[in-house]
Amino acid sequence: MKHEELIEELHQVAGHLGVTIRYEKGDFDGGFCILKTEKLLLVNKRLAPVKRASVLALGMQEIGLDNVYLKPVLRAYIEDENARARHSAGTEDSNK
Repeated sequence: MKHEELIEELHQVAGHLGVTIRYEKGDFDGGFCILKTEKLLLVNKRLAPVKRASVLALGMQEIGLDNVYLKPVLRAYIEDENARARHSAGTEDSNK
C-alpha cells in the first residue's frame, strides 16, 4: 500500500474514533494531544508523505486501537512503525 493510501486509511480511522487531524506549520513532526475536550492529531504539513504516514500511525497507536477493526495491512504498518520508533528511542537512550 502506498503512503498516500495509508494516510487516507488513517484519516478514516481517525474520523471513526472522533479524532481531528490538523496539518500545521512548525518545528515539530506531530503527535496526539487533547485540547480541552477535542482529540487532535497534529502533523507538520511540510513533512513528506512517508513521514506523515508514520506520524499518523504513531499517533493512532497512542490513542489505542485494540478494539478497532483495521485492515490487516494497516494494522501491520502501525505495529511496524511503533516497533521502529521504540527501537530508535532505545538506540538514542543507549548513546547518552
